Amino acid sequence: MNVVNNLVTMANQIGAFFETMPDRHQASEDIADHLKRFWEPRMRRSLLLYVDEQGGSGLKEIVLEALRTHNASIL
Repeated sequence: MNVVNNLVTMANQIGAFFETMPDRHQASEDIADHLKRFWEPRMRRSLLLYVDEQGGSGLKEIVLEALRTHNASIL
């Protein structure tokens, strides 16, 4: 679970950066794009599995929205 906690922390840091954007839809897309471009597949799969199995507790709302909305493109 420690690995998941680290992923949640990192995803929330990304979310904190992008949530300042005025266009929430674009921010959600940018979060998904950032995860796809800079996170290795195992990290992305682990975070998406955490959302599927645990509901994403601890994730910022904008990160959770990005993961759920852009699930297919993140993989």
